[in-house]
Amino acid sequence: MSSRSYANLLDLAGGGGLLDIPHTPRTLPRIMTVPGIISDLDGYGCNDGESDISSTGCRERKIIVANMLPIQAKQDTETGKWRFSFDADSILLQLKDGFSSDTEVIYVGSLKVDIDSSEQEEVSQRLLDDFNCVPTFLPYDLQEKFYLGFCKQQIWPLFHYMLPICPDHGDRFDRVLWQAYVSANKIFADKVMEIINPDEDFVWVHDYHLMVLPTFLRKRFNRVKLGFFLHSPFPSSEIYRTLPVRDEILRGLLNSDLIGFHTFDYARHFLSCCSRMLGLDYESKRGHIGLDYFGRTIFIKILPIGIHMGRLESVLNLPCTAAKLKEVQEEFKGKKVILGVDDMDIFKGISLKFLALEQLLQQKPDLQGKVVLVQIVNPAKGSGKDVQEAMKETYIIAQRINDTYGSNHYQPVILIDRPVPRFEKTAYYAVAECCIVNAVRDGMNLVPYKYIVCRQGTAKMDLALGRKSDSPRSSMLVVSEFIGCSPSLSGAIRVNPWDVGAVSDALYSAITMCDSEKHLRHEKHYRYVSSHDMAYWARSFMQDLERACKDHYTKRCWGIGLGLGFRVVSLSHGFRKLSIDHIVSAYKRTNKRAIFLDYDGTIVPESSLNKAPTADVISVLNALCNDTKNIVFIVSGRGRDSLSDWFTSCKMLGLAAEHGYFLRWSRDSEWETSHLSVDLDWKNMVEPVMQSYTEATDGSSIEVKESALVWHHLDADPDFGSCQAKELLDHLESVLANEPAAVKRGQHIVEVKPQGINKGLVAEKILSTMVNGGNSPDFVMCIGDDRSDEDMFESILRTVSSPSLPAAPEIFACTVGSKPSKAKYYLDDTTDVIKLLQGLATSSNPKPKHLAHFQVSFESTV
Repeated sequence: MSSRSYANLLDLAGGGGLLDIPHTPRTLPRIMTVPGIISDLDGYGCNDGESDISSTGCRERKIIVANMLPIQAKQDTETGKWRFSFDADSILLQLKDGFSSDTEVIYVGSLKVDIDSSEQEEVSQRLLDDFNCVPTFLPYDLQEKFYLGFCKQQIWPLFHYMLPICPDHGDRFDRVLWQAYVSANKIFADKVMEIINPDEDFVWVHDYHLMVLPTFLRKRFNRVKLGFFLHSPFPSSEIYRTLPVRDEILRGLLNSDLIGFHTFDYARHFLSCCSRMLGLDYESKRGHIGLDYFGRTIFIKILPIGIHMGRLESVLNLPCTAAKLKEVQEEFKGKKVILGVDDMDIFKGISLKFLALEQLLQQKPDLQGKVVLVQIVNPAKGSGKDVQEAMKETYIIAQRINDTYGSNHYQPVILIDRPVPRFEKTAYYAVAECCIVNAVRDGMNLVPYKYIVCRQGTAKMDLALGRKSDSPRSSMLVVSEFIGCSPSLSGAIRVNPWDVGAVSDALYSAITMCDSEKHLRHEKHYRYVSSHDMAYWARSFMQDLERACKDHYTKRCWGIGLGLGFRVVSLSHGFRKLSIDHIVSAYKRTNKRAIFLDYDGTIVPESSLNKAPTADVISVLNALCNDTKNIVFIVSGRGRDSLSDWFTSCKMLGLAAEHGYFLRWSRDSEWETSHLSVDLDWKNMVEPVMQSYTEATDGSSIEVKESALVWHHLDADPDFGSCQAKELLDHLESVLANEPAAVKRGQHIVEVKPQGINKGLVAEKILSTMVNGGNSPDFVMCIGDDRSDEDMFESILRTVSSPSLPAAPEIFACTVGSKPSKAKYYLDDTTDVIKLLQGLATSSNPKPKHLAHFQVSFESTV
């Protein structure tokens, strides 16, 4: 897999001569990364991800990274000089309103024009000095493959639920285009690296063009403060899983600290993909969704973008807007205007909208001559066969409707297929009694928001139109349920755009609804749109990003993985890998040792089909047990019959079965039963409940123990199994509210066991017995891998700090896998655990002196 995923990320990004481009001019501000050393902006050899240095006295900075800069560029035809200005319509520029006035915002992205290589350095300096912009200048060939190739022909259709099932319906995956995508992302990341102060600056990356950029930044700066917002839909796992580079993109996004989506559906699909493809779990804490990823918590933000109220209202107040409004009012006097404003692409559903109007005019003849659909078509953002076919179909249907229901003085469909200035669009918004957005799939779509604000109007508009300022306003919306703004518009009429009849009925309801109902719906929408504007969106996202990054310097972090599989492990400062040499040294100098070992996932791999211990495990356990200084216990959730059978050859090994409900000090001693709970009648209540969930959940099963019942869902569908486990947990907690039983959820299980029974009590009992017998331990080791073992770690730390102990023992609490834990140490896997145990066993059984003497003598003769 590594070869297919390009194991060396830098080799991939540098392949094919795609990165032969100039760096940003050296006059960019230098960044102090190591005390006393100014970084060389021409080289990226060092990784200062472990730097804990923070600069002081710097102005707060936000680095906004997107495919295109918020810049308009024109070349003087006479002098050939470039002239630049801010694009006031760019959301990247408008989001600055959400930041404090003393925040410096720097933009990184491409220009919409090609700049000759001889002019790039001069242009870069001008853009930096005058606009705080850092251009990327992708080579033409790379830009074509990156944007028009991978982004628009592969990612964009797939994220809008269009699969390339046959060549006529989308381009098949092309690894050359993928390489270009990664290379372009690397260039964007390099530009950020040139200007960033990683300890202070926040980086906000936008949209699907740059989904692997976070991997490059995280690799260079392990603690970079990085947010990502996706402005398109995120498809369901069934669609997304068809992408050959699905894991690489998911891991790229997960190298962010905060990932934003417009709707809960998009976020839910992303989380489902992380669960199904990467095995990651997520949970909600105090209203924030968090995804644990190698000790880092990646937060998920659900926040639909808003519009810039000030920008839109300024256009409403223009004299040309008022003049155009009067002209449009006069043109459509006595008619009900329905408005559509869409880009020309296959997902906007323009032809479906026309079919709905056609059916409306056919079924309601009295509306003929009275209803007009004005469709403004924005220029297509892409090209290709699909766009041409969509345009052709749109014109054919519009012509058919006008021929059938039109006349010399009336056209039911007015198709405006040209660049329309903002003031003219605003006039149409203000006149329309209904606005319809019928897209079959769209990330957000702000047309309904703009329509609502234009229908509200301004004081200057009221004055120009001779309208009273306190007169009631109305607006009616028909919106597709497949667009991002739909959930936030509760007063809109939601439709399935594929159901032409339902859309036709919705249009009729919208234009015939009583005025009082229209007023109420408009007021509700306007309150939301005006309070959830662009500034609110940007401010809310940045506040959550700051919250997500606040613990960056409270933990140690280091990078692991090659290429696009790179990620950062983040753990507490005291948490480190257990060194065999370190523990063996302590083992040798101690005389009373207590050793506690979990079974599944600790000395036997979870993935092993044969759950019985291997000969190596039996051998090393016997070696440890035969040392009279040791007391060794297997502490497991498994039943006592299984443990007895498996360890029948371990005479001195102690066993604690079913989390300590049964305990045996050696093979020849009797099993002791916990006195905490002898009433197991609740099992008769639990088993039927679990059985009903098992029948309803394919792949699940029940494990019956003497003291407990366990519902397993490892082999069930990940999403459905997890959902059923949550429901079962709630169900059982309700059923057992007055019973002496506890319900616990573990890794792919729901377990019901007697109250008060846990592995921590086992460790506490054994240690107390040793102390009371005059054998206070001076060495305690505990190794486990799951949540139940955390009780052991906590109990050991609490027990050994008891004043009844003459001296504090050396404690080695160790979890399997580098993850957050109450343990101080970790080992990577069961192989490491066995190696460690073998190291201790060897120390318990040194070579006899006469054999050692013989070996020395033999070596000296040789």
